[in-house]
Amino acid sequence: MQGGKAAACRTHCLFASLPLCLSLAACTDAGVRPTAITQTADSADQIALTMTTTITSEGVRRSYVEAETAYVYQSQALTDLRRMKAMFFDEQGNLKSTLVADKGLLGTFTKRLEASGHVVVTSPDGRRLVTEHLIYDKQANQITVDTVFTFSSPTEQGGGNWMQTDIGFTNVRVKQPRGSQKGKGFLLPGQER
Repeated sequence: MQGGKAAACRTHCLFASLPLCLSLAACTDAGVRPTAITQTADSADQIALTMTTTITSEGVRRSYVEAETAYVYQSQALTDLRRMKAMFFDEQGNLKSTLVADKGLLGTFTKRLEASGHVVVTSPDGRRLVTEHLIYDKQANQITVDTVFTFSSPTEQGGGNWMQTDIGFTNVRVKQPRGSQKGKGFLLPGQER
């Protein structure tokens, strides 16, 4: 009988200590850790809500950038933009295209803009580019897409794995293109009508 009491006591002690063991195991959980984005934003020199900036060349507006939030890093000459919009203009100041994205990095001195996350670029004549990452280079005044993209206009649909174009989408180079076009089509290099 005493053997039965000892076994019952061991079983009771085991179940009584189980919550303690579980609570100790829970204490070893690392918990929630901040992401790299949070750490980066925490080290910003300035944080601006509803930021706008205009980039000019020889007195003509060439681009306009706005963001819901901007983290400014002065030592890196870089601004980290969140929920951003950029408008690009030609040499006469006419709107050529508008870009919206979840995030962007704007170089203070280079005026290079790198957009990522649900990037959509539209032009006034109905052309539309959708990708996850692109770079706008102010010096060359061109857009480079270094990943998969789709492109559409009133007369064509397509895509590819890389593209470089001017801000008005009139001079376009594409790697691994695919798509369709309505109307007369277009000439490939070396072809004649």
